Amino acid sequence: MKKDFITLADFTGGQLQALIDQTISEKPAYLKKQGPAPHARKTLAMIFEKPSLRTRVSFETAMTQLGGTATYLDQIAIGLGTREPAKDVARVLGRMCDAIMARTFRHDIVEELAQYSDVPVVNGLTDYSHPCQAMADLVTIREHHGELKGKTIVFVGDGNNVARSLSVGCAKLDMKFILSCPPGYELDETFFDALLDEHPQSDCSVIHEPGRAVASADVVYTDTWISMGQEDQRQDRIRTFQAYQVNEALMALAPKHAIVLHCLPAYRGCEISEGVFEKNADAIFDQAENRLHFQRTLLNVLLTRGGIA
Repeated sequence: MKKDFITLADFTGGQLQALIDQTISEKPAYLKKQGPAPHARKTLAMIFEKPSLRTRVSFETAMTQLGGTATYLDQIAIGLGTREPAKDVARVLGRMCDAIMARTFRHDIVEELAQYSDVPVVNGLTDYSHPCQAMADLVTIREHHGELKGKTIVFVGDGNNVARSLSVGCAKLDMKFILSCPPGYELDETFFDALLDEHPQSDCSVIHEPGRAVASADVVYTDTWISMGQEDQRQDRIRTFQAYQVNEALMALAPKHAIVLHCLPAYRGCEISEGVFEKNADAIFDQAENRLHFQRTLLNVLLTRGGIA
């Protein structure tokens, strides 16, 4: 039993598939405002070192739909790791709330919260991983393509936290993952080696030429080239990644059935062209909406069972 949801590496493919299946099966009732609300009087504490539209609204809405409430805590309010150590924050919130979601820069902060909290802790994003985003992505791919096994995701851009979480999800669910990035922006070698050691049959690779990478794609995925905390690298990154824009020329080299996903916010004219974004807007906003649906299922499981078995 895993009390917390920190990284996809903590779970088996079967556990991840079960969460995806449950999300899809529960979604229609909540879309009709008829889903159950079994967690009245329960509270989710939400810690934000980084601002967010989708993370805040999706978790707050999910907790409301489950019958509970959510409390927003920013860095000014709590001074996480500065005014007050993470382990003390965890022990305070664990006595007052029923679950904790944290969106932080450092991954070890979320791990420390989980270590010292008696209630479930959910990783809402760290610089190292973004498991809730990856799971919402996989729900979206399942809805659009009918199944996950054997599908190919090509991530075009920086080997960042989203790419890392997606690569783990693909390895565990018998999917193919290709990262297409400039040399020097790959996922770190230690992580990649560990992934292949744990899943020797997995099909995860790096192809630096984006045109060759997307040739077998079922999903072409992109993300901002400049993440929070990298603003001082903006001009260098734009120059480095300019050949990795997901645009009409690149998509002409992909199979016709391939969809484009983007975890948002999107910077048109940088990582994606306006035309490609709008052509794939339905899938991209399905993807954003599925943050709500996956996280509602996740919170329900954690609050009902005390963890993921």
